[in-house]
Amino acid sequence: MNKKLTSAFYKRSALVVAPELLGKVLVRNFPDGTTLRYSITETEAYYGEKDTACHARAGRTKRTAPLYEEGGIVYIYLCYGIHNLLNVVTGKKEEPQAVLIRGIENYDGPGKLTKALDITRDLNTVSLINSDTLWIEDIGITPEYFTTPRIGIDYASEPYKSIEWRYVAK
Repeated sequence: MNKKLTSAFYKRSALVVAPELLGKVLVRNFPDGTTLRYSITETEAYYGEKDTACHARAGRTKRTAPLYEEGGIVYIYLCYGIHNLLNVVTGKKEEPQAVLIRGIENYDGPGKLTKALDITRDLNTVSLINSDTLWIEDIGITPEYFTTPRIGIDYASEPYKSIEWRYVAK
């Protein structure tokens, strides 16, 4: 039986949660009763103000405020003025960190998956624990995975530019 992830799952470090999200199922429920379910295939961890690839590197702003909340909500931002990107906020309150959902089955790329699931900034800060619109389920699958450096962060400094915090299911 599918099990919705609890707050305890999200209150841990992004570096722990990111690989553990692989194989979990992202669920998007619409008002008309349509429900879409896709396995998560790729994630990236963003870890705190010292991580120069993390939006929190500049501190708390109106945009980054969700990163400073307790784990279990979503942080959705607009990338390149085109794509909404879905992040799962993790960890303790005031310790900014999140996991970018980079891929789901049939949709490689964070912009493609949010478009396919109609995930917009209107869902920013939605609770993955209490929402009946967007949540993540554990279906008991723990895939093998490999790591690489994160994608699209050329602006970051070392070691954050090269650190292998991207997780891809095999």
